[in-house]
Amino acid sequence: MIEEVGTTTEGDLIINVGPQHPSTHGVLHLVITLNGETVKNVEPRLGYIHRSIEKMCESLTYRQFIYVTSRMDYLSSHINNQACALVVEKALKIEVPERAQAIRVLMAELTRMASHLLWWGALGMDVGAFTPFFHAFRERELINDIMEETCGTRLTMNYMVPGGVMADLHPDFQKKVKEFITMFKSKIDEYDTLVTGNIIFQNRMKGVGYISGEDALSYGCTGPVLRASGVKCDIRKLAPYDGYDKLQFEEVIETGGDSYARYLVRMRELKQSLSIIEQLLDNIPEGDFQAKTKAVLKPPKGEFYTRVETARGELGVYVISEGGLTPYRIKFRSPGFSNLSALHHMTKGSKIGDLVATMGTLDLVIPDIDR
Repeated sequence: MIEEVGTTTEGDLIINVGPQHPSTHGVLHLVITLNGETVKNVEPRLGYIHRSIEKMCESLTYRQFIYVTSRMDYLSSHINNQACALVVEKALKIEVPERAQAIRVLMAELTRMASHLLWWGALGMDVGAFTPFFHAFRERELINDIMEETCGTRLTMNYMVPGGVMADLHPDFQKKVKEFITMFKSKIDEYDTLVTGNIIFQNRMKGVGYISGEDALSYGCTGPVLRASGVKCDIRKLAPYDGYDKLQFEEVIETGGDSYARYLVRMRELKQSLSIIEQLLDNIPEGDFQAKTKAVLKPPKGEFYTRVETARGELGVYVISEGGLTPYRIKFRSPGFSNLSALHHMTKGSKIGDLVATMGTLDLVIPDIDR
């Protein structure tokens, strides 16, 4: 059940965390009510980087609006673009070539790994361990190098297009990815030795920021946050897209519902993404990397919705078309906004230090929340 926000009493202290604060991972403002070191209430205040992205999209064509979404969850930009391309393809009934689908999935899973690596390094700093950040970025840079060769950029890729992808894979793509896979498999064991099995880290995570599966559903949580509370919700399994139904991988579920369970979900997802990439890498179909489409796209009148699984959870794209060059209305259902809404429920009654650890396991990207 969603509870009422508590009121202040004599002796309470109200403090501001953010909007400029390292543990908020962006311009997020939290108004926190404390009694001693115990958290009584957490109220997120948004709007510091609001850019009206949905309204901007309504003035752009069906090819142009896709790339604005790279600036929402910028750590899942490939997957954001993929969701927008899928909704346009659904509206126009475009058949995406199998080669393009395979390339999309490869890029999406590399993106998921790069995002989880950055999260892992940042979480370590949140709880006082600086070394994991250097390890995480060492491996993440190799993924960025692979992306740059094919896409030309390292963060906001602009690679997905209606009908497929903008360009074929770089000739060295498969070779570089295989080298990365070989290297990374040994690094996961390093991560477990350095952090996962560390008793100090476990004491900071276990039993902290608990939320039940029922409450997580009530708040609209998705992705690793919801799966860590024992609820199946992976869109790649529930509503497969771009050929995910042809791949063998496990939907990672934990039942602890605490910060440590959310940590374990993401660490296990790194291995699942590796498995997906390995299945596809030597089996990329021949053929076109992009379907033939008209230069100007004009979907028919109607309402269209697609959803994908980003690194943070379910991203939904809702479009209303009136048959023109630009969408009449666009709405994005972002995972970060819903996951943040549960922060008060997770942290009420805990210590202020536990709030930082819990917030770290939500993996917040503020532009994804504050659109």
